[in-house]
Amino acid sequence: MCVAQTTSWGLLYYSLPVALVPISADTGWSVPAMTAAFSAGLIVSAIAGVRVGRLLDRTGPKLLMTAGSVVGVLALLLVGAASNFVVFAAAWLVAGFAQAAVFYQPAFVVLTRWYGSHRVRALTTLTLVAGFASTIFAPITAALVDGLGWRTAYIVLAGILAVVTIPLHWFFLNAQWTHRATELSQSTDSGPVQDVRAVVRSAPFRFLQATMALSTLALYAVTFNLIALFLERGVDYQTAAVAFGLIGVGQVIGRVAYSALPSSTSTITRTVVLTAAGAVSVWALALVPGPTGLLIVVAVLAGMVRGCNTLLQATAVSERWGTRNFGSLQGVFAAPVTIVGALAPAAGPALAVVLGGYPVMGVIMAVLATVGVATATRTRTTAQPQN
Repeated sequence: MCVAQTTSWGLLYYSLPVALVPISADTGWSVPAMTAAFSAGLIVSAIAGVRVGRLLDRTGPKLLMTAGSVVGVLALLLVGAASNFVVFAAAWLVAGFAQAAVFYQPAFVVLTRWYGSHRVRALTTLTLVAGFASTIFAPITAALVDGLGWRTAYIVLAGILAVVTIPLHWFFLNAQWTHRATELSQSTDSGPVQDVRAVVRSAPFRFLQATMALSTLALYAVTFNLIALFLERGVDYQTAAVAFGLIGVGQVIGRVAYSALPSSTSTITRTVVLTAAGAVSVWALALVPGPTGLLIVVAVLAGMVRGCNTLLQATAVSERWGTRNFGSLQGVFAAPVTIVGALAPAAGPALAVVLGGYPVMGVIMAVLATVGVATATRTRTTAQPQN
């Protein structure tokens, strides 16, 4: 699963940012338009993810995730063959369906089923390894684009996706959920079988969605545009770029640190503390003028919160409502968070233009993150399983 996730993220997500400029230079398609097409694909993945979650509850992941890999291969081939921008955009919409079936959310469901009460360690390992997707595949994509041209490069990338992920999904995933996997996933769920509709309509569930969506919007809008923000603070470009890269280091540190939290804190405490830490880091990035060293430290802390939030999203539902019907609940829960994550990078610059600068944009995002802290306090549920 770690190998499949790293490859899927590297090719279906991180390949395009690397290839944007060469594609634009060759075709004349604007970078913002191509980015918008990519974001539209992520929105498709969020919507399709609801259906994917329901299917995972009813059947094993083998056919679903293998089919996702096949669709991903076809999408990358279509990108390479795109004769005009409409076809290019359609290719990324198709990729959105693949992303729904092979990215984190279905993987989280599988690992929760496989490892039950030990899922946090497994989820941490998965996100740590997959966190290197850009480190591995960004230079590979760049080398292929430089050596072969972007069209041929995408054909090769499609081949890599096929050779690596299709066999892994087909030969190593469950065709049907085994009794052992179901037993492990339910080992910490002592409550009654959950009514999916009742859960998703409940106030704690909706507050949890709002919390994660607001935190994701604030953190991604500010950190994705960190270079522009730092430039307005008087930081030179090279230093700002280094700071941006260190956000990834912070994410890895945050994911390691998160694994130590479940044994010593409650679910509600983790949610509130991490959301508050995210809000504080966004406020600091918006208001602290310097010095540069302090700004870099804050950026790394924001990256740590982002890393923790990935695991919080993976465990927040199961720790409150157990693991029965987990695929359906996780799919509904993740949809708005995924949509916000797709829109956040573009929302930051748009607000900065309207408001007159990135620091002011950061203040607005900090306010939203603070609202998220308030909603986090409302996510407690009487159905919460004991850890």
